[in-house]
Amino acid sequence: MRKYICSGKLYLSAILIGAAVSSLQAQEQPLSTKSKKAIKHYRSAQIFYDLRQNSNAESELKDAINEDSLFTEAHGLLAYVYQDEGNYPDAIREIKAVLRINPHFDNRLYFTVAGLELSSALYQDALADYQTYMLHPSSDLRMQFTSSLGIADCQYALTALQHPVPFNPVNMGVNINSPYDEYFPAITADGDEFLFTRDIPDKSNIYGHQEDFYVSYKIDGSWTKATNLGAPINTSENEGAPTISADGHLLIYTGCDRQGGYGSCDLYYTFKIGDSWTPGRNLGAPVNTANWETQPSLAPDGKTLYFIRGIETAHGIKNQDIYMTQLNDSGLWSVPEKLSDTINTPGREESVFIAADNQTLYFSSDGHPGMGGLDIFYSRRLPNGRWGIPKNLGYPINTSKDENSILIDPNGHTAYFSSNREGGFGGLDFYSFELYDSARPQPVTYAKGKVYDAKTGKPLIALFNLTDLATGQVAVQSASAPVDGTFLICLPLNKDYALNVSRKGYLFFSENYSLKDVKATANHPFLMNVPLQPIDTGAAIVLKNVFFETDQFTLKPESMVELDKLVAFLVANPSVKIQISGHTDNEGSPQHNLILSKNRAKAVYDYLITKNISPDRLAYIGYGQTKPVADNNTAEGRAKNRRTEMKIIGK
Repeated sequence: MRKYICSGKLYLSAILIGAAVSSLQAQEQPLSTKSKKAIKHYRSAQIFYDLRQNSNAESELKDAINEDSLFTEAHGLLAYVYQDEGNYPDAIREIKAVLRINPHFDNRLYFTVAGLELSSALYQDALADYQTYMLHPSSDLRMQFTSSLGIADCQYALTALQHPVPFNPVNMGVNINSPYDEYFPAITADGDEFLFTRDIPDKSNIYGHQEDFYVSYKIDGSWTKATNLGAPINTSENEGAPTISADGHLLIYTGCDRQGGYGSCDLYYTFKIGDSWTPGRNLGAPVNTANWETQPSLAPDGKTLYFIRGIETAHGIKNQDIYMTQLNDSGLWSVPEKLSDTINTPGREESVFIAADNQTLYFSSDGHPGMGGLDIFYSRRLPNGRWGIPKNLGYPINTSKDENSILIDPNGHTAYFSSNREGGFGGLDFYSFELYDSARPQPVTYAKGKVYDAKTGKPLIALFNLTDLATGQVAVQSASAPVDGTFLICLPLNKDYALNVSRKGYLFFSENYSLKDVKATANHPFLMNVPLQPIDTGAAIVLKNVFFETDQFTLKPESMVELDKLVAFLVANPSVKIQISGHTDNEGSPQHNLILSKNRAKAVYDYLITKNISPDRLAYIGYGQTKPVADNNTAEGRAKNRRTEMKIIGK
């Protein structure tokens, strides 16, 4: 079995035929032939096979069968040789020959040939042979369990073949692909930066190959020539299976057998500062363990990480499952939790990917009913936060071979995957295809811009919190870039959000996003700059997420998110004194609007008092319609004039 150590990309040189066929070469007496010449060739073949000289073993076995065509042990060992070489059609033919000569030779052969037939997409034959085996199963419980899974796979596959899903893969071209293997992609929330692993020959590496990261950028709708990400991330060791934050500033990836590591493969992280990356650092405990951690996927909220953990044994990796960990307010990762049995199975889970909507999980598994091998599945998050029953992506996206390494573009329409199908540039190539409607994640958009000092124009590092106004839960947590102050945050649609941008020594910035109208916002990102005002007397901001009913002054529940941010600001700056001011449009009488605005300002004042903010630090006033900031002749202008402001009056 060849394993790409870093990424966990597995190549099975063959499916183990198992005890049923291996027992053929162990049966010394009596053999099923009386021909001494046949037996001599068979004994020679056994020696060659043990020395891994398969071509010589094949030649001797063919000679043995020529001497006696009913020599069952020779047919069986020849099947073993063929399966070792990945020649499943001939392996199947030879096992069928054994069963044709003696149907009762060993019932486990039906199990063995069924597995080979399943891997060869011979679903009807595989189903029949699994069912024959289950009529008189062996005492091996693993074989019984595998047979039940195989029957479920065959039944699913036979139905899926009759109901294919739309699928038209297109090679991503020479700018992305090369004569070598490309796999495990990652992409930023704007869909403009494509990062992936490339494997190239390297005689100086103990594995004979070198895994590095390459990156391509989309310019005017086309991908640029992929370039090596370079030092310090790419090293003389292998790097693979990356996940990148929505803004492209944080990279988490897999590194193996490194000094100071916790297990065979660990997760590492690096930050982008300007145009350079920091040296990779181990993510540490409790995420990394003495086992095998790989294939991370960072959620668009910036604080939830999914990854694969496998148990390392002397015989390889087993019990591969999907785990999840979350970053707390102290910057520490929680103890990882294994996803429920709805997702994880006793089989193998790989290539987990959380979509930009943070509601749709894609992964590969051989434990759910599929086409055979690893199939790609997706699951939707339920209202209670749990994951729903996974759905197979269907045929021909999934086949009898292993499918994994899927990535969904933030637009939700385009999917990317890696395949060694014919017609590529060599090895595994990346392909893109339009994902059919029912398998797409929910649409998203994004906000992109720059944070800077309102007085000096200097770029600033600032913290971002995007909060779901309906639940009060933080949906996205991020920060602007250290050097240029740029930011990019993902905005799932169908909800209303409060955005808060904060930095010590500055007034916070707030914005409101109402994303209920999917059609109006899905393809229209928010491009904006965020000027932060230093805490100086006279500095003022609009509290854009303070809401009242029309012509009322009772605070709506959605206002609590913004008001609690204001409370936190006042607690963090105990010497600051503020004034809350209310403003209206010109609808209604000036006197009525003056009273309404004053009552709205007082409602905020009263809320702050209930949160133990001293009245000595607070003042409120109503200006009515006397200080418009926009034209009252338009609905948009009147909406801007209906506002609540906060101003520094002392520090």
